[in-house]
Amino acid sequence: MSKLFIRDNGFYKNVAKIAIPIALQGLITSGVNAMDNYMVSELGQTSLSGVSMATQFITIFQIFCMGIGMGASVLVARYYGMNDNSSLKKTVTIMLRLCVGMSVLFSVATALFPQLIMKIYTDEPGVISEGIVYLRYSVASYIFQGLALTCTIVLRNVDKVRMPLYTSIGAFFVNVGANYVFIYGKLGMPAMGVAGAAVGTLVARVFEFAVICGYLFFFDQNIGYRLREFFRPVGNLWREYIRISIPVLVSDGILALGNNSVAMVIGRMGESFIAANSVTVVTQQLSSVMTQGFSQAGAIVTGYTLGEGDREKAQSQGYAFLGIGFVFGLIAAVIIMLLSTPMINAYNLEPDAVEIARQLMLSISVIIVFQATNSIMTKGVLRGGGDTKVLMLADNIFLWVASVPLGALCGLVWGFPAFWVYFALKIDQVLKAVWCVIRLRSGKWIKKIRSEKELS
Repeated sequence: MSKLFIRDNGFYKNVAKIAIPIALQGLITSGVNAMDNYMVSELGQTSLSGVSMATQFITIFQIFCMGIGMGASVLVARYYGMNDNSSLKKTVTIMLRLCVGMSVLFSVATALFPQLIMKIYTDEPGVISEGIVYLRYSVASYIFQGLALTCTIVLRNVDKVRMPLYTSIGAFFVNVGANYVFIYGKLGMPAMGVAGAAVGTLVARVFEFAVICGYLFFFDQNIGYRLREFFRPVGNLWREYIRISIPVLVSDGILALGNNSVAMVIGRMGESFIAANSVTVVTQQLSSVMTQGFSQAGAIVTGYTLGEGDREKAQSQGYAFLGIGFVFGLIAAVIIMLLSTPMINAYNLEPDAVEIARQLMLSISVIIVFQATNSIMTKGVLRGGGDTKVLMLADNIFLWVASVPLGALCGLVWGFPAFWVYFALKIDQVLKAVWCVIRLRSGKWIKKIRSEKELS
């Protein structure tokens, strides 16, 4: 147990300096989602369920972008620690090119096949109809959201964590204001309902893009990246990007598909279960923002330490992050239990959905302890160490071999109560928490990363 805490106040201060702004930004983002759900719920449970299912597809895109951005961040943090600005810029260029390609792909799919997308998740006609409306008005948002998200991750890795936070605060007010105008028809605008929620989100995404990307491309001095870099050749760095970063993209991408398989199970358990899950997901996001902050801090700090060549220090810090994960998992569980009743009561849910939501909240409060612990390790320390290929395998083996089949059996075949259905769907979080401890102790997670000079 003594390994889980190190006597280095400077370490904890440095981690907190990185993690807290990221966590606060996550809190603002979760607040936006909560307000979206609340305002849409005023239109009725069917509208809430439709938007919830439609955003599952958009979430796939977000996770792919996170994979692109976090994959790049492994290299960015290491090159930043090595003071290798040339390799850093080329890494950003590769990331942006992948992001643009992914945005175009999802935009085309959403524009051409909204009904097919909704039928993947649910067979409820009213839910499908509302979801189609939301998707059609979301087509233009992908490119803005993708670029803002990936550029935010890069800025965090070069000691620019406050500016994305301030941008998210601004986006929160923009989103809420735009939702109010377009959903309910204020300031002379027509009441657009579900379509208005999508338009409000689009306005917020454009705002985020303008501020984040405008800063990175025209003002930032830590990287000095400018738009002309996008069109310059990246040379042999593609090889290192593919070796280190692509497994993160593949891992997160397949994980997104797995999570959508979970959503498919939920979508076929009825409108009440869908609505209840949309409320509990927001509560889980609000309770785990600190975990997200410390996860990214883990990747950044580990990358810096290994960039300086200190393997022993990185191993010691890894155990400290494991202890941080366990502590914040317990805190998140308490927060969920405290928030569950007021959160459920805030939404316009029918009685059977309220009961399901209560069971899901209880289940999440147990799972979150394990999820917080493994998230800080898999998305933070181990990823920062360059252990991306093994993480890709572990993430998806636990999800596809355990969570998806067991959850489907519990929910669609055996008819278990909502508590056990959700626990089964998230059983991979428990298994990964155990595996992370074993992987950390082995020391095999620390990998060498080469610069462009070593590759040439």
